Amino acid sequence: MIGLSAGTKIWIVCGVTDMRKGFDGLAALVQLKLREDPFSGQLFVFRGRRGDRVKILWWDGDGLCLFAKRLERGRFVWPRAEDGVVHLSQAQLSMLLEGIDWRRPVRTQAPQLAV
Repeated sequence: MIGLSAGTKIWIVCGVTDMRKGFDGLAALVQLKLREDPFSGQLFVFRGRRGDRVKILWWDGDGLCLFAKRLERGRFVWPRAEDGVVHLSQAQLSMLLEGIDWRRPVRTQAPQLAV
């Protein structure tokens, strides 16, 4: 995965994004829709209409990086809001990219105190 520093913000861009957009089109969306700087080192995650594709835009200090992923089965879990953004942790981003529902992760075992 991407080597992120501890303070890096991860933004999910709500709504549907045209997946034909590349570096410039997605950077323009970040500036106009989110009012954020695409060259800030933060991650911006976009989802397509069908829900099986995401793109991540990231400035690594030398240039813009564009990562894409398509799920062969299933869909990426996305907020229902049409506008706005949602912040994720790095763990939630990992779950999202694996197709896991990052909003309600379920523990396999409840933590217990040793007595």
